[in-house]
Amino acid sequence: MEALIAAFLLDRGWVEESPEVAFLAAGEYNQNFLVRAGADRLVFRINHGSQLGLDDQIGYEFAALRCVAPSGVTPLPLRVHPDSEPFGGGVLLMQYLPGAPLVYERDWERAAEIFARIHALPPCPDLLTQEYPVTAIAAESLALIRRYPDHALTRQRSMLLDYHERIVRLGERNRSLFAADRLCVVNTEVNSGNFLVSTAGAYLVDWEKAVVSSRHQDLGHFLAPTTTLWKTETLFSLEQKHNFLKAYHHHLTDPPALEEIIQLCRVMEQVIILRGLSWCFMAHHEYANATKPLTNERTREKIGLYMRDMDRLIPTAS
Repeated sequence: MEALIAAFLLDRGWVEESPEVAFLAAGEYNQNFLVRAGADRLVFRINHGSQLGLDDQIGYEFAALRCVAPSGVTPLPLRVHPDSEPFGGGVLLMQYLPGAPLVYERDWERAAEIFARIHALPPCPDLLTQEYPVTAIAAESLALIRRYPDHALTRQRSMLLDYHERIVRLGERNRSLFAADRLCVVNTEVNSGNFLVSTAGAYLVDWEKAVVSSRHQDLGHFLAPTTTLWKTETLFSLEQKHNFLKAYHHHLTDPPALEEIIQLCRVMEQVIILRGLSWCFMAHHEYANATKPLTNERTREKIGLYMRDMDRLIPTAS
């Protein structure tokens, strides 16, 4: 694969001299390779699926990166090739950013500033819009729960369907507040591994599932236990959540009331828990039946843990 990437980069004129290519990382839907070409350090990203159901997933991610580039805290997109050949999926070339995954206890204030800078940008017409995210995510979650009628985990399915009904009712009670919320570009997948933090800067990467929606989708996602436990053992206390939202509020130039941010963030946190558990429920079936093109052993273990601990992860009814 590395030799094929190097030849592709030269043939397309994406680099000017023979590059060195090395595997960097892989997720559920993408593979990433580090490209060294002279003094340049770049990331070559190969797409292998779309969570948004898009035909041109890599072109969409390229557009999202262009939208958020003015924030100064995201990778700069350089080139895109939407054709599935020769890599089995579309590819993009982007800026390489140094850093390690975010450590919640140390870096939460830097994350608050990153969100404030991105959410200050105007909505982008090139991206999908979720004007009312509770409805959209609840519908997406229900589709994930129902995707495999022969799913073996019948108890978990019943729990998720009950929780889905609770979320729909919660959304209806808060519809007017979300309707008045200013829309902006949101990442929607803000686990600690999608941040890169170093002494030189802190960045948010992986923009494959970005949409135009409520800022509270990112904020609630960042604080939700299904997010923090995905790659760490961290759980935010209520006080820590409020301190994070206060820091975020402080960095905004034209902020809504802090009380409103806290309330809508709490709603979205519960919605994100539904979505996270629904995706894990769906993925459990795909892992068990070997139908995923890309797999990850750590992901498999976390999916199993979330299915076993669903009683603890679903918030109690209020």
